[in-house]
Amino acid sequence: MSHTLRTATATTVVAVLSVFALLPFYIMVVMGTYQNEDLFKGIVLLPSTYLLENLKTVAASRFDLVYMNSLIVSAASTVLSVFVSAFAGFAFAKHEFKYKNKIFTAVLLTMMIPGQLGLVAYVIEMRFIGLTGTLLPLILPWVANAFGIYWMTQYIRSAVPTEVLESARIDGCSDIAVFFRIVMAFIYPAITTLSLLVFLWSWNNYLLPLIVINKPELFTIPLGITSLGTAYRTDLAAQILGLTIGTLPVLILFALGSKSFIRGLTAGSVKG
Repeated sequence: MSHTLRTATATTVVAVLSVFALLPFYIMVVMGTYQNEDLFKGIVLLPSTYLLENLKTVAASRFDLVYMNSLIVSAASTVLSVFVSAFAGFAFAKHEFKYKNKIFTAVLLTMMIPGQLGLVAYVIEMRFIGLTGTLLPLILPWVANAFGIYWMTQYIRSAVPTEVLESARIDGCSDIAVFFRIVMAFIYPAITTLSLLVFLWSWNNYLLPLIVINKPELFTIPLGITSLGTAYRTDLAAQILGLTIGTLPVLILFALGSKSFIRGLTAGSVKG
């Protein structure tokens, strides 16, 4: 098989797979332009004329406030999670201290425990502290991110040369200066990858806000979408339109950071 034929075959296969992957998203976008009752008549492939009415329904539900809440929660969760994970990963990967291996093992063990098991205790803790009326209970779980610590530890261990760090310390750099001036430059792909993952997980989080948040003005995107409609009618078309609008930030972030995201995944999976 010639090189041209192989290229054409691979391109065709990728194109077909891309169509199948994007078709559900396209149908979701189109469904947001229909009236609720029309969605039950069959699969829709062409846009309709009910988009403005659905937009009015979404806007009337204070969707802008819900959107802002999700942006605040996801952005804060991402920044804090990446910062703490990178610091902890630097300590585990490039420093020697007492009980390091045991502490790292304990961190890994927490990854094997489903988060739902500690949810009730977490809600009680937030109520005891007095944070249930704020967005902080949605942000704090991402600060102690076991996966992020493991991810950064493995990446820093393989991507940051120890000789460079030792040379910087000989020149008089403190550990803080070494981290921000040297380590951060080496782990940029890992930071991008972890940032995208944490933002996505926080943005799509439904269970924790459902249990912790009890004020409509603190709703995030998942709760805001489910609340669209009335007590007597569930407006599926408006919910689908809200879902379409809610996916835009994630799509934009992945489009902008896709190269670094893939580079971080591939580099973090190879040790050496």
